[in-house]
Amino acid sequence: MNYLLLQIRVCLLLIVFSVYFSSYIFAVSEGEKIYLDPSYSFEVRADDLVSRMTLEEKISQLGDRSSGIERLGILPYNWWNECLHGVARAGVATVFPQPIGMAASFDRELMYETACAISDEARAKHHEAIRNEDYRRYRGLTYWSPNINILRDPRWGRGHETYGEDPYLTGQLGIQFVRGLQGDNPRYLKLVATAKHFAVHSGPEPGRNAFNVVPNARDLWETYLPAFYDLVVTGKVYSVMGAYNRIDGEAASASWMLLEDILRNRWNFDGYVVSDCGAIHNIFAYHNIVDTAEEAAAIGIRRGCDLDCGSVYLEFLLESVKEGLIGEDEIDLAVYRLMLARMKLGMFDPPEMVPYAQIPYEVNDCQKHSDLALEMAQKSMVLLKNDGLLPFDCSKLKTIAVVGPNADSVAALRGNYYGTAPNPVTVLEGIRHAVGSNVEVLYSEGCSLVENSEKIISSTYLSTIDQNGQEVEGLMGQYFRGIELQGQPVLTRVDRKIQMDWGVNSPTETEVAQGILTNEQGLGGDNFSARWTGKLLAPVTGTYKIGLVADDGCRLFINGKKIAEGWYGHGMEEFSANMDFVQGKYYDIKIEYYEGILGAGIQLIWELPKTKDGVGGRILAKTIDDVQKSDVAIFVGGLDAEWEGEEMKDKTEVEGFDLGDRTNLELPMVQIETIKALQQTGTPVVFVLLAGGSIAFDEIMDDLPAILMGWYPGQRGGDAVADVLFGDYNPSGRLPVTFYSSTADLGDFKDYNMSSGNGRTYRYYQGSPLYPFGYGLSYTSFAYSDIVIDRDIISVNDTVTVSVKVKNTGSRTGDEVVQLYVRDIESTMPMPVKQLRGFEMVNLKPGEQKEVTFELKPSVDMRYYNARKKDYDVEPGDFEIQIGSSSSHIHQKGVITVQD
Repeated sequence: MNYLLLQIRVCLLLIVFSVYFSSYIFAVSEGEKIYLDPSYSFEVRADDLVSRMTLEEKISQLGDRSSGIERLGILPYNWWNECLHGVARAGVATVFPQPIGMAASFDRELMYETACAISDEARAKHHEAIRNEDYRRYRGLTYWSPNINILRDPRWGRGHETYGEDPYLTGQLGIQFVRGLQGDNPRYLKLVATAKHFAVHSGPEPGRNAFNVVPNARDLWETYLPAFYDLVVTGKVYSVMGAYNRIDGEAASASWMLLEDILRNRWNFDGYVVSDCGAIHNIFAYHNIVDTAEEAAAIGIRRGCDLDCGSVYLEFLLESVKEGLIGEDEIDLAVYRLMLARMKLGMFDPPEMVPYAQIPYEVNDCQKHSDLALEMAQKSMVLLKNDGLLPFDCSKLKTIAVVGPNADSVAALRGNYYGTAPNPVTVLEGIRHAVGSNVEVLYSEGCSLVENSEKIISSTYLSTIDQNGQEVEGLMGQYFRGIELQGQPVLTRVDRKIQMDWGVNSPTETEVAQGILTNEQGLGGDNFSARWTGKLLAPVTGTYKIGLVADDGCRLFINGKKIAEGWYGHGMEEFSANMDFVQGKYYDIKIEYYEGILGAGIQLIWELPKTKDGVGGRILAKTIDDVQKSDVAIFVGGLDAEWEGEEMKDKTEVEGFDLGDRTNLELPMVQIETIKALQQTGTPVVFVLLAGGSIAFDEIMDDLPAILMGWYPGQRGGDAVADVLFGDYNPSGRLPVTFYSSTADLGDFKDYNMSSGNGRTYRYYQGSPLYPFGYGLSYTSFAYSDIVIDRDIISVNDTVTVSVKVKNTGSRTGDEVVQLYVRDIESTMPMPVKQLRGFEMVNLKPGEQKEVTFELKPSVDMRYYNARKKDYDVEPGDFEIQIGSSSSHIHQKGVITVQD
């Protein structure tokens, strides 16, 4: 009995000790909080943090809107941020040229500097937001840029987000962009960059959520994957975004082949994967791979997609676990990867430990960054044609006519995914700055971008009296707190155009950034109102359609009479009416607007009446008169990102466009007819083209003395264009895409086979392009000589050095982009026509000569993908090394023989 009692006592003591010890360990663990201790590695800390979360808390971290977990000190976080060419949708920021324009620079170093500036601004914005407890979208440190999809077909509306059609150029520039975003600190990431959209994704936009791409193995590994490999393996990009479409039957954002086999197993990627927005939903809703959202959530996690841009994981993943579709340990891995990223960004360390947390808010759109935006815009300019008219000599000019729908357009500067530039310089403004008061500049819009398109009313036709009593272009705007236009205005300013798109940001952001207003004095992104007043000048007599497009309430008054109204909460919606105006007469105009919640924006639009003046009634007599009495005319046309872009549903009924894609390459006919009419005056017409990619204009090209491609050139774009036109900058940009002569040169848009039809891009195209890949003129000339290849015969794994001499034979200092291409002279299998495998920019003074050197490795630069071996291979034989100024302008050649 005593022994039994003793055993019972011992057992009770053991139980008590066990409970006490467990409580002690838990208390020590809770007290220690390893995940907050910087002395431990990020990996150990992330693992510790995940171990403390409940299943529900883990799931709450797997959407782009991640919840805060107060008991663990985890702040709310929104993973969605954009910075394709500057911090986007987060207020004042430097707006650099659109990526396709930056690619035209062919400048690795400048791309890196640009990305460093962008990441400075992003860091500064994030820490300011945290100080203000602002956890909304576009305030974070995880950026969904760059877009490194290959622009295989110029009809793709999102092509201007990319670095063009060549895998090598895309990879080289993308590496520098990633390095600039993510920083060089050995401990912390400055930002997280995201390579998107992985993979085989380049339109068409209609149906992108459902179509299946079945690329052949060689196209997959030789065209669509190399840039991703470069960014993952060399650039160490920390995040990859999946695409919307399927590839070989698998949803790209939940593809075992892409995310597990290639990305993690072959390339050793150790970051996290995010879906494109809504792509997990597509798995069951459009791809029909599974039947339910619960199954889609499970397959997304199990196939390697850690973060759902959407709500499928947040809403259905818990039920997926209950149904046995996925285990909690599989969810743990995704949460671990995401927490590790936040650890590496310094989100769990004291700010004083994180060097990037010290970047001051004042870097946003500082003068240094503005100057950098100008330099990048200058280097993006591609001179396509020059019969000697350019550069203009201002001393010989008295009057210049500036015409065209993009001449005074801010939209044509910024592309898409853009920030708010406080002082964007349009082409018209850039020209005015360049010529000063010595040359008269006459401006007329001339025509719309696209026939039957709505037109923003130009500042030319708006006037008001500014606060100094001077008559100026634009309307006087007053901005109020609240939606009732009451009390003293917070801000009074002249707005040159009523073409605002504030999104979720404040209309006083610029004034706050410039120190005119404090944060407390400024307006927020919601619950404000505005009134604009002034005069409207009618350029022609007739019946106009005039009105407003706004989100939210708006009303328009002409001569005190209300003619259009939508005074209630709504999205971007048009409210307009017909009204008769008399040419040359001024009309009082008043616009009232209020913003409730969410998005905000307003545009003042009109459609001019049909007249007998000009071609088809679209060209005003004033335009023709301006050109006739001018020494030269500059027509600024093309497109803007309101016409080519991402799933723009309101463009489907306009000929030439389909949900943001283009259905043809030709310059809109209204612009062609306008240019022809201007040419009939006898005044020389220079064409400045602002667009996101290849445009065909074969029928007017011969009669144009000069053509300048300016892309979407960013906030200093107007200055950059003017600098080239007037010779203050010698252009050095090169085409990162092929310009085709017509749409007939292209194959089926939906066909991802690179060699189908006439072939896609310069690597496979068999025809004669309008302008070739890599092409661009200068105001000076260059001569190539003395190519030297240090070895005639080389083994697959060796390295060969190639050098060439380049001399400036002209009278101006200039930059030449020296390009090296490799051509397989004879192969037993189809090979590309040629491939870019090196480029260097060299600056030369008149008469100066420099030697440019390249290194080539056959195992990398002369390989192809062997589908039978499921790996890259090199076929022994002769390869031609071509060096020149474009893919079609080869000045020096040599041959090497590759042996096993």
